[in-house]
Amino acid sequence: MTGADESSEDIEAGRLLFAGPCGFVAGTTVASAVPASDLPEIALVGRSNVGKSSLINALVGQKALARVSTTPGRTRQINFFDLGSRLMLADLPGYGFARAPKGEMAGLARLTRSYLRGRTPLRRVCLLVDSRHGLKESDRAMMKMLDGAGQSYVLVLTKWDAVREAAARARLEDVAAEAARHVAAFPRVYATSARAGHGIGELRAHLAALARARELG
Repeated sequence: MTGADESSEDIEAGRLLFAGPCGFVAGTTVASAVPASDLPEIALVGRSNVGKSSLINALVGQKALARVSTTPGRTRQINFFDLGSRLMLADLPGYGFARAPKGEMAGLARLTRSYLRGRTPLRRVCLLVDSRHGLKESDRAMMKMLDGAGQSYVLVLTKWDAVREAAARARLEDVAAEAARHVAAFPRVYATSARAGHGIGELRAHLAALARARELG
């Protein structure tokens, strides 16, 4: 499914939340420097060049909040963004390919694992998957790690507009079927395009519900 279960009220609530102020808080390459927070936290993770920064910018309606690059592996730290003092967004380093020394990439992988396994405010991980390629072994390894950590995650297809409709639908069904076999995966897959805006409203609604849950106690 692509998030069609969200009501118009849910989508409007998501739009209002993500239309609010959003600012950079901190970036870190070491677990000890991760900023303290009591806000519900959403992390975005995926293969290098999957479109994490573009998706963050699309969600918040800004063009350059998160740095976008055509060169894989540009995000080499965890970047935190405060969304109206209601949600914290975390943009994690990409995995799978990067133009960086092996030692640096190994350090980033350790940082990512430490964060995903031990971050107390973390409420949902958005695991981004390129619609053109589907799930890769590195994505499956991430899913296995999140399952083992008991960390709730949702699969989000990116670059939906770059695939012909029939192929994109087949890709969505395949990814959803695989997600259904994982204990910590949210039972819905969101198909998005940062460029065309497809699925952005539904994903905002899904994430905004986490902020509302905190506020309702």
